[in-house]
Amino acid sequence: QVQLVESGGGLVQAGGSLRLSCAASGRTFSSVAMAWFRQAPGKEREFVAAITSSGGTTAYVDSVKGRFTISRVNAKNTVYLQMNSLKPEDTAVYYCARGTTPWGTGPRDFDSWGQGTQVTVSS
Repeated sequence: QVQLVESGGGLVQAGGSLRLSCAASGRTFSSVAMAWFRQAPGKEREFVAAITSSGGTTAYVDSVKGRFTISRVNAKNTVYLQMNSLKPEDTAVYYCARGTTPWGTGPRDFDSWGQGTQVTVSS
């Protein structure tokens, strides 16, 4: 069974930075896409960023383009989300997700989810 464990969340002031990490178990990590989603209180879970199995292609929701960077190290079964210039509206629980194919960006493209890590940005 695949397990995803996120870390790196916390409280930061607006304009600050955080780096989220997601460690995955399982031998097929390098063959599937990985992504980050987030869910703010009272809102639906939304896509934030995704990366192909090889790491060669990435995609972002418009609201984080130019501020967030997704990356992965397949040798470590780990995916990262570097978040810079954080804004209060980035406050949410961030979830790591494991894909079912080498590429995907929708919730149905992912079949394993982490427990989430809280990111709070104060103004």
